[in-house]
Amino acid sequence: MTGLLEQVFNGLQLGFVYALIALGYTMVYGIIRLINFAHGDIFMVGAFVGVLGYTAWGLPFPVAVAVSMIVCAVAGVTIERLAYRPLRYAPRIAALISAIGVSIFLEYFCSLKFVFGPNYRVVTRPFEVTTFTVGGANVTNIQVVVAVVVLALLAGLQYMLYRTRIGKAMRAVSQDHDAARLMGINVDSVISATFGIGSALAAAGGVLYAVAYPQIWPFLGIMPGLKAFTAAVLGGIGSVPGAVLGAIIMGQVDVLSAAYISSQFRDAIGFSILIIVLLVRPTGLLGSRQREKV
Repeated sequence: MTGLLEQVFNGLQLGFVYALIALGYTMVYGIIRLINFAHGDIFMVGAFVGVLGYTAWGLPFPVAVAVSMIVCAVAGVTIERLAYRPLRYAPRIAALISAIGVSIFLEYFCSLKFVFGPNYRVVTRPFEVTTFTVGGANVTNIQVVVAVVVLALLAGLQYMLYRTRIGKAMRAVSQDHDAARLMGINVDSVISATFGIGSALAAAGGVLYAVAYPQIWPFLGIMPGLKAFTAAVLGGIGSVPGAVLGAIIMGQVDVLSAAYISSQFRDAIGFSILIIVLLVRPTGLLGSRQREKV
């Protein structure tokens, strides 16, 4: 039982990281109905910038996380303006292809020697790993840091969405672009802000992932990005609570499958659960049906 509890804690750690990535997917989809497949690579950029921040640049760890979030927020806004905004009223397949192109560009651009380089890097952690016991199971301070940071960011996101003007504007735009524009909302600015906020959350997730699993490389974001996208769809794409719920489920499935079934089949098991859930409930666990305008 103690071993199972430790695996559950490990699953929560991974699920919390997935949640920060999944929120970006679900927020962008909720606003413009676009799957931003470059989002996993923003996660990768965040991991590199954060790690370089506290190793090469000598920044305190919280400052390095903040710098990573700012850099990736700017990158997210830039990507939206250059790659997605010109295609906003084009067929959706055009924006999807553009997203895939941006993803490939980021991966290979970051692989250049004068950027991050193509090789794996072992990450030096910003603090020593300590272990203590909870309910007979071992818990590390890294797991505590991940949980505290992610829960704080989730609380901040909820406050922003429901207690600030930009949050209200985002919810209005997600309901109806034209009506929001008639009410005086700058829709383009709201969309850019959504990309920026989602990218900042992914950057924080990237730094936490690098500290928890201390190895990074330019293609780091592919599988976590796919898992987080799966989590967003599983919970209900467009639903913030659904993204968090789906991410926690995916984290538990990944860890428990690897521990008790087979590490080689954990990805297949996770994606199989997604297929089963969508066959039973196509809108996801917390998603709601929406009528298409014609």
